[in-house]
Amino acid sequence: MAVRLRLTRVGGKKDPIWRVVVADQRSPRDGRVIETIGQYNAQTEPSTIRIDAERAQYWLDRGAQPTAQVRKLLSVQARTS
Repeated sequence: MAVRLRLTRVGGKKDPIWRVVVADQRSPRDGRVIETIGQYNAQTEPSTIRIDAERAQYWLDRGAQPTAQVRKLLSVQARTS
């Protein structure tokens, strides 16, 4: 099973909030997830990024591949922490 760290959309119409999740790459964007490890809200100023770095590292160590956007969010959070 190929596992990815990716975003899934929650929130209302024209008010998106994104969750950072661990999911099988074959499942749909808003489908079944293995674990939710964070949240990203671009609607706030500045953008809110909350990712459990410990759980993210756990999954990365076990071969999970982050999408390009999640990779960017992880690096931004690492710089600000």
